[in-house]
Amino acid sequence: MKTGNCPRLLIGADWVTTESQISVVNPFTGEAFAQVPLGGAREVERAIATAHETFPKVRKTPAHRRAALLQAVARGIEQRQSEFVNTMVAEAGKPVTLAEAEVARAQVTFLAAAEEARRQHGELLDMDAFASGDGHFGLARRFPMGVIGAITPFNYPLNLVAHKVAPCLATGNTMVLKPATKTPLCALLLAEILVEAGMPPGQVNFVTCTTADSATLLKDDRVKKITFTGSPAVGWKLKEQCGKKHITLELGGNAGVILHEDANLDTAIPAVAAGGFGYAGQSCISVQRVIIHESRYEEVKSRLVSYVREKIKTGDPRDRATVVGPMITPDALKGICEKVDAALDAGAKLVCGGEIHGPCLEATVLEDVKPAMELCAQEAFAPLVTLHRYREFAEALEMVNASDFGLQAGVFTQNLPLALQAFDVLDVGGVLINQVPTFRVDNMPYGGIKDSGFGREGLRYAMEEMTELKSLIIKQG
Repeated sequence: MKTGNCPRLLIGADWVTTESQISVVNPFTGEAFAQVPLGGAREVERAIATAHETFPKVRKTPAHRRAALLQAVARGIEQRQSEFVNTMVAEAGKPVTLAEAEVARAQVTFLAAAEEARRQHGELLDMDAFASGDGHFGLARRFPMGVIGAITPFNYPLNLVAHKVAPCLATGNTMVLKPATKTPLCALLLAEILVEAGMPPGQVNFVTCTTADSATLLKDDRVKKITFTGSPAVGWKLKEQCGKKHITLELGGNAGVILHEDANLDTAIPAVAAGGFGYAGQSCISVQRVIIHESRYEEVKSRLVSYVREKIKTGDPRDRATVVGPMITPDALKGICEKVDAALDAGAKLVCGGEIHGPCLEATVLEDVKPAMELCAQEAFAPLVTLHRYREFAEALEMVNASDFGLQAGVFTQNLPLALQAFDVLDVGGVLINQVPTFRVDNMPYGGIKDSGFGREGLRYAMEEMTELKSLIIKQG
């Protein structure tokens, strides 16, 4: 075993150690329970060179072999499910039931990629649609780009790594992946499974490093694309630095959900609570703004508070009843508490929650939070939702759109014309009807607009982002 008690980086066929190390800290206990090698500029350079040298060897791998590799990875994850779950609970503080769900999703991600790998997306071109094209035959298909630099966040330490690695393997690209230094263990365990599954050495290389050392990925011309999931501040800075490279940015949000006057609250309330408070709200599509028709406002508030008090448990992520685990760091906890205090000082009202339990903030509901307040206007990334009233449906849509972000939004209504209106009007990457914006299936297109980034993930769509469209035109006769 290369990871576990002695994790190592993967560069080519080699498991690599370094003199510098970083501690992996359990967010709930505060214990540093593992040491991981910290790569530097030398390791990043070596990984890029290895990926560059490997690309000609893997770009023409037959589709059936790519699919077989991806299926083998999915089987490897399944066989070591409990190891992944325990690692994720320890390094990310993710409640065990949510960790189990993430590991299951990662298997689906690789299986879906295996299916997509068998499909050559392209098209025949209607050259004779115009007189100038008479006597010509044309087609277009996609080709792999080369070396891809991938940077992943702490909050989904396995599945968001899978969403970089799986489409890379499916398209015949190579990759240098920098996992989050707070949660590198699941990524390094996945590296082990990739090797066991028969991945060609050097196709995906795993290197932990500082943000400064990862800048090599942005500057090196051998790297053709950057794919980044993380904070808006970091993501947009990367875009400024990456020059002519392709880039996909999956950034943050302050997701809104509308509960219209005809909403089925029996389904909406549990969904809002799970979407807002699960994993302490540390998701870019966590429910943050709950926009409620004025005729149902008091009922929604009452039922949501009751549900939170009865069903949303805060505490030890190893407890299967826990929904809200620890914030990822003490600084993250301190920061959100300061923002709550600032909102209360500015006139917001605490409906429920707000108490700190060790490294955890319990599920918190506020009202009378003005749109310009940071808790409303910016990403909270915490177990916190704000309640807002509206009278007309168009007003609710305007409230959702009154944001710098545009990742996903939810609308609970039984009115199909209103659902279609929301789909047309909302400035987001995905509109979910009778579902919260936290919902995601791993094969759907996923990404945002405005400050939430651009480009799309979700296997087929990520594969398109990692390939170049090329046309072939043949003059006949």
